[in-house]
Amino acid sequence: MAKNGWENFGMNNKKVETNTRKYLAVFLVLFLAVSGLTACGGGGASSGTSTGDSSTEDASSVTLSSTADETKDVYSAWMINESNETSAVMLDGGAGILVNVQSVTPMYYSGENYAQVEASGIPNYQVTISQDLIDWIEARPRADLADDSQQDLVTGDVTVSAGDLIEFGEDIGYRSFSRDTTCPLNAGYGYWPPGPTCPENTDKIGYFPEAPSESGSDCETGLGVVGYAINGVSIFNWDDGQSYNREDVWHTLAPVAEAYDVDICGGHAANGEYHHHFYSSCWAEVAGDEGNGHSPIYGYAADGYPIYGPWHDTGVVAQSCWKKRDYSASSETGCGTDGERSCQLVDEYDISKGVTTVSRDGPTTSGTYISLSQNSFDTGEGFFREDYYYDPDCSDDGEAYLDEHNGHDHGDYGYHYHLTVTSATDMTPAFPFTFGPTFKGSLSSIAITSCGGLLPGGPG
Repeated sequence: MAKNGWENFGMNNKKVETNTRKYLAVFLVLFLAVSGLTACGGGGASSGTSTGDSSTEDASSVTLSSTADETKDVYSAWMINESNETSAVMLDGGAGILVNVQSVTPMYYSGENYAQVEASGIPNYQVTISQDLIDWIEARPRADLADDSQQDLVTGDVTVSAGDLIEFGEDIGYRSFSRDTTCPLNAGYGYWPPGPTCPENTDKIGYFPEAPSESGSDCETGLGVVGYAINGVSIFNWDDGQSYNREDVWHTLAPVAEAYDVDICGGHAANGEYHHHFYSSCWAEVAGDEGNGHSPIYGYAADGYPIYGPWHDTGVVAQSCWKKRDYSASSETGCGTDGERSCQLVDEYDISKGVTTVSRDGPTTSGTYISLSQNSFDTGEGFFREDYYYDPDCSDDGEAYLDEHNGHDHGDYGYHYHLTVTSATDMTPAFPFTFGPTFKGSLSSIAITSCGGLLPGGPG
């Protein structure tokens, strides 16, 4: 049974034991549609198109800009594929897919300048396999089952050795199977565990404002794309579109409940759209983040604010001020009985307003949850979205502490978000993982998403 946690694998293949979780869960996990059911993928479409394009409603009004300040990071931070590099593995019509970002163009719309970003959605990650990574994969609870049509690995073992350099999408031994289809051989098969579909060339276009403006109202991030990484990979939020017993009361977190459903770079695809829900070392590698000083830009949110990596300074990570509820009987965030989930907070931004009884109880903090990939997880504090509240006093503790949107403003950086992890010595992703649960900035009509994103059942 997997505990609620992660093992940190990826480009550096560095294993980080978490303080509160055991060796099962994940190397910087993430969510996706699993075995024959719908989670991150299935149903719905992201704003504009199913690949996360900006809305086409006003596209005809977007023109080339003559006033853009192209020295700004929103134009220059992207990994533009100037050499027309193609994926060594991922194919489209028999040809390798162009990787990373294809172009960034200054555009003008409704009185504002935007960076128009065109990308395939396919990264050029490479991973050097470590023995720790091999051991973790082969220790998965479904790695080698008696019924080999349901096991995670084709032979029960990986097909790579320590020291091998693996290209994005290269076969490492997984049984890549989603619903009634498999990923193509030599084009993604074996790189993803059962459940996720293989990524496709999404050929997407997104618009990011040069000068973000603060939103005057709450704007929830939702299912589907909420930002782009600097390599053109989509960024999704905390949500996988699932809930306990499908009752839409206790909602599961993507980087927790599908710990076994992502690749060795902590990503997967929904409706063909490859994406990240949280920090991974592969993402850090391409961003050039070595943990020295403030992290560089990892991507941009749909509202135009930059997303930086986890480091606020050398040895200091940016700290999320979202806290786990205490479900003990005497706690003001509990439900009157130790470990019981029979109530939710009246206001997740003000716990003094108390709790309210819910229509459907969740599992206790000593209970279990069976994921779509049929893996079992302990449902300790922090397993569900409703297990969190924002502590308004926390952001007063120092410059490294973040606001309710998971961002802050300091130095010459301006307002920006951070990917959040547990601590400088524990790279386990920390809620809300990227940014949110609400956007700091307003979303224009040509943004890559809208407030609330998709309806449950869409990409998550």
